[in-house]
Amino acid sequence: MKRTFRFVAGGVIMAALSCIGLIALGSIAAFAASDPVIAAAGDIACESADATPEADERGSPVCHQAATAKLIAALRPAAVLALGDEQYPDGALAQFKSGYDKTWGAFKDITRPAPGNHEYHTPHAAGYFSYFGAAAGPAGRGYYSFDLGGWHLIALDANCDQNGGCGPQSAEVQWLRQDLAADHAACTLAYWHQPRFSSARHHSNPTYDAFWRTLYAAHADVVLGGHDHDYERFAPQNPDAKADPSQGITEFVVGTGGRSHYAFTTIEPNSVARSQRTFGVLALTLHPHGFDWSFIPEAGSTFRDAGSGRCHG
Repeated sequence: MKRTFRFVAGGVIMAALSCIGLIALGSIAAFAASDPVIAAAGDIACESADATPEADERGSPVCHQAATAKLIAALRPAAVLALGDEQYPDGALAQFKSGYDKTWGAFKDITRPAPGNHEYHTPHAAGYFSYFGAAAGPAGRGYYSFDLGGWHLIALDANCDQNGGCGPQSAEVQWLRQDLAADHAACTLAYWHQPRFSSARHHSNPTYDAFWRTLYAAHADVVLGGHDHDYERFAPQNPDAKADPSQGITEFVVGTGGRSHYAFTTIEPNSVARSQRTFGVLALTLHPHGFDWSFIPEAGSTFRDAGSGRCHG
């Protein structure tokens, strides 16, 4: 049976955001008060506030999870999508309590997470499932779905070596087909940690081809991921990485939650916006037949990306 969560939409107070210098007034699309806003990012928390990223990672020697948490607090979203690698280095429960919980933990009641590879450094991602509880879906499974406003949202577990695989006949993909067939929302968003398409260190990964093909066949609209510690937006594309403005899925890689930065390597087809030096969160307003997006950077950063899209349903 599909797990369903519903939230009351939170408003966005543009003037307040501008006054505290988080974003300039008008740099994010105007949000209708009746439409829910979600905030999303992955690759978030070091073990403690003063922990440092690994030596081969770019940017400040201090993790920035507190700065991105301030963005969420100002945004006042209806839901927070944590896109995996919520807690470094191993996703142990003690690490969650000393790191993530002291910043992003303020939004735990409205967070719907997906597991990352670092969560599975602890056997069976036990720390992750213990920390998030029922919000992470059925214990030990890692994937679930819920409705928010007029949208259907699906959290997937892309740690295929841990959960029985991600191929076309895997239990997860069979569940995904059934979940999509049972839902009739006009708009669909899916999210998991390791992206299907990426221009940075981990590159595009065909392991998740079955996820993308299944979602594309069901006319899904948006996919979110993390894993590469950067921000990247792809124009709507089909499963073969061909531009498809009418039916393609728009993908956002938002590995900007605070851990560190990765450099871009070979730029993939359809990549239209990128930053490898900015921490921040992606804000999405979920309209009945479309969405607005805005990447909101931490205070002091200037990179932004904003726009609107229409749903296929």
